[in-house]
Amino acid sequence: MPDIQIQALSKEFGSTQVLKNLDLTIRDGEFLTLLGSSGCGKSTLLKLIAGLEEPTSGAIRRGEQDLLALSPSQRNCAMVFQSYALYPHMTVLENICTPLLMRGLSFWGRLPGARFFSAAVRRQQAEAQDHARRVAQSLGIDALLQRKPAQLSGGQRQRVALARAMVRHPSVFLFDEPLSNLDANLRQALRAEIRQLHDLLGVTFVYVTHDQHEAMSMSDRVAVMREGRILQLASPEEIYRRPANLEVARFVGAPRINVLKADIRAQGTVWAQGRHIGHAETAMGPCHMAFRPQSATLDDEGGLEIRGLVDGIEYTGAEWVLTLRIDGADEACIVCLPAHSANVHTGKPLSVFVPLGDIHLFDAAGQRCALTDTAPSVPALA
Repeated sequence: MPDIQIQALSKEFGSTQVLKNLDLTIRDGEFLTLLGSSGCGKSTLLKLIAGLEEPTSGAIRRGEQDLLALSPSQRNCAMVFQSYALYPHMTVLENICTPLLMRGLSFWGRLPGARFFSAAVRRQQAEAQDHARRVAQSLGIDALLQRKPAQLSGGQRQRVALARAMVRHPSVFLFDEPLSNLDANLRQALRAEIRQLHDLLGVTFVYVTHDQHEAMSMSDRVAVMREGRILQLASPEEIYRRPANLEVARFVGAPRINVLKADIRAQGTVWAQGRHIGHAETAMGPCHMAFRPQSATLDDEGGLEIRGLVDGIEYTGAEWVLTLRIDGADEACIVCLPAHSANVHTGKPLSVFVPLGDIHLFDAAGQRCALTDTAPSVPALA
């Protein structure tokens, strides 16, 4: 199938602009995640692709086909919702069969007694049930086909919703936060199953979530959204290792990234924590340096020293998560140290070191700057 091209797409609800002139290309067969906090427009974008909402302006095309000219049923998209949206009076088998029967039978053929009077209806129903059983078996829910949704766990209901979407053989799957109602262990298991399902089917998946763990662990590419715009569109590794701006850096990563004040001085020299840490080709003035909590170490191997008082300690089993209060900093720093590290105590001073290669630099506007190696001749700090 061709790529989905979204061009200058805007959506307004009254005086509120939810999407703002958004451009996006969804590649055929990729797993793309729309990641952002509540209200950023990610679910609205999904509904516009599905045809459940009409845009205020802009275009959505699949190859030469104008999707906005097609009804939702003609777009060949299957949507999986957060609330499962199963019919409570139907069995699992009947729920899975519903899309096939809605597409294959007329209004009269779908009436409850039609199968008693029409061999064609009976044949269509039998074929739909056979197909539904095969899909259910692939998802491991074939033993649940005669149960009602009320008799299922949350994970089982979500698998039924997946089966109902799969049975249509759509060209695009649209997922609107499908795992947010499940507990942590079940979410982890279903994340792996959804990714395996994508690899098996080889069709386009567009997945909406506010959970960065889902986005980073499942996706080919991630679109980080805020206030109706895409801040960065890249692979999970690129977004984590090279965030395009400070907003993306703060949103992606757990614990949150640490941000400290820095300065760009003459000849582009960058200074932070009283030390020259490199060069940047941008205007002189205040800037921001940032580092991930996992980058900090107790070993001084030429990295930037961060000194502070231990304000909080959290033991997770694999590591210590420490909160450091830094003089002159607007916010505390979070560092992660291995559990076998030396004992630390609340209220005591501590120095950690961040390798210069793990430092991110952002200008005063919050945009990423390239931080190059230290020049051979470094002027002394005045």
